Amino acid sequence: MNATRTGLVEAAREGGVDCDGFVVEADGETFTLSIADRDIHESGLSAAELRQLADDHPEYVSNWAYWTRERGEADRAFLRWAERAGELAVPERYDRLADGMRREWGQLSVQVELVDCERRYEIRHVEETDQDRETLAVHDEPLEARSLVKTDDDGRYRPLKTAPSLPHGWVFVDLTGRECAETVEYVYPATIANWYLERQGELDIDHWRDAVSRQSGIYGVVKTWDRGEGYEHVNWVAEACCDDSQCLKRREWQYDDETALDVDGGDGVFPCREPCSLVIAAARKWTRLEAEQERTYEFTLTPSEKEQIEGIIDAVADGRADEIREADVSDGANRYRARFLRAKRFDEEGNLGGVPTEKD
Repeated sequence: MNATRTGLVEAAREGGVDCDGFVVEADGETFTLSIADRDIHESGLSAAELRQLADDHPEYVSNWAYWTRERGEADRAFLRWAERAGELAVPERYDRLADGMRREWGQLSVQVELVDCERRYEIRHVEETDQDRETLAVHDEPLEARSLVKTDDDGRYRPLKTAPSLPHGWVFVDLTGRECAETVEYVYPATIANWYLERQGELDIDHWRDAVSRQSGIYGVVKTWDRGEGYEHVNWVAEACCDDSQCLKRREWQYDDETALDVDGGDGVFPCREPCSLVIAAARKWTRLEAEQERTYEFTLTPSEKEQIEGIIDAVADGRADEIREADVSDGANRYRARFLRAKRFDEEGNLGGVPTEKD
């Protein structure tokens, strides 16, 4: 604390202190200290009197000392967001920090707690906030997060880092502020930076038309799907790929700078500034599929079979297929129900209703 008190005097002499309503200014050999939350304003203080007054309000001095340590602006803003700095007065914030404060960042639960007068951070899956630490795999090295989140709980590769499929069973403990931000970066790359730029009004949004116009090579075909016939197809792409159930980012890109999409952008904390590589890759496939000419096929189905096909599509699209119990034959997407429909309505070549597919 003595070093911090001495640093406060030096900081006041070098340009002043101004942090969360705690203000110290130097005027020659005397000082002025103000604390807005406590209606304190003392001027004409000697260095010794300033130190004594600072001792009477240690949480303000500690808070100033922590936030003036060297760190990037985006990381600093994120860490202040994590403990609601700017929303809560310093005394209330320190009372809550003693018990730990949590905020959600996608599927991450970020906790900050005061331990021996220092902030320490913990990161775990948001669905395991109340789980005993002893039941989780404990980590303290941010780099370990990179390999930890490559696959989901079933061991399947996660091509989209912000998909809501973060694996369970781990916790990062005893992190410094720098390590906390670094861990988040490994789990959700660039989300802190883009979130900060958005808060500053400086997020550079790359809309669909701009992103598509730059595609080349095998992805250049996407440009052929954008010839002024409207943008309904882009709505389909956004609905398929950018819904909250598929991606935790909040989509900010639109069709172009003047044309908003009809599909909701989601509620994520951090923004999506451009169509990602997964969206472009999917759009490439749909571009080729949509180039096919429509055909009219005639099938004979019962009303329940029609509803069953609709239910199967919904279950697959919503990722519910694996959740449907084998004994739940009331669900149209039940495996046995689907197998019965296939046995009844498919011919030996796998054609629905015995109707072959007409190719272009």
